[in-house]
Amino acid sequence: MIGDVQGCDDALGRLLDEIGFSPSRDTLYLLGDLVNRGPGSLAVMRRLMALEGSTHCLLGNHDLHLLAVAHGVRKPHRSDTVGDVLHAPDRDALLDWLRARPMALFEHGWLMVHAGVLPQWDVAQTLALAQELQSVLRSPDWAVFLKDMYGNRPDRWSDALQGPERLRVIVNALTRLRFCTAQGVMEFDTKDSADSAPAGFMPWFDVPGRRTAGVPVAFGHWSTLGTVRRDDLLPLDTGCVWGGCLTAARMLDAAGRVERIAVRCAQARKPGKD
Repeated sequence: MIGDVQGCDDALGRLLDEIGFSPSRDTLYLLGDLVNRGPGSLAVMRRLMALEGSTHCLLGNHDLHLLAVAHGVRKPHRSDTVGDVLHAPDRDALLDWLRARPMALFEHGWLMVHAGVLPQWDVAQTLALAQELQSVLRSPDWAVFLKDMYGNRPDRWSDALQGPERLRVIVNALTRLRFCTAQGVMEFDTKDSADSAPAGFMPWFDVPGRRTAGVPVAFGHWSTLGTVRRDDLLPLDTGCVWGGCLTAARMLDAAGRVERIAVRCAQARKPGKD
């Protein structure tokens, strides 16, 4: 499993060399945010497309942002670095490949998401809701959803939700979640460490009675999280694009033991939190 690459193709290549990756023998799981902020989004996408069959990539918020910008739903941000993808001769093939990526996976005993899981969701519901969103993104009318994707409301899950509001809660939880209340009300403004939770909020994985408690969860998205020492949590966004490391975790056995392998990233971008 590999954390947020964010367009750092050089670091990804060095990490694959460091772990001795062989597409005929090994399987990679990338936890989302494949693109943006780093200098090589196009190279990352082409590399991972070429490894399809031995590589499974989740969608993160930056990947969805690329899709929205490509279809004129979202204006490019001044710090975006996806122009190489948008102007590539194989742009359409790249974007079609990207939107076909999953939103969540459960493999080798690990639940894998980009950001988090709401406390009301167990593994089965998380995967079912992820599939619901995936089906929309893979449909002929997928670009229609992009117009309704953005917004912080509703800020909590209800089984009664329908249409765009239902999908918005799913996408926000799976790709943006850091803090929520015990009732699962999401908060999106705070992007610092786990200790910086606003009053009444807590990291999503600390909610009492969380229905995925005890299930090992691997996630990215939260480069400022800080140290987490728990057997059932594996945060893998170690801030590569901000001058940190790109980190992989090799799954060693069915008991959930992992070996971490990291390479230093050469980026010199101003530290960020998204």
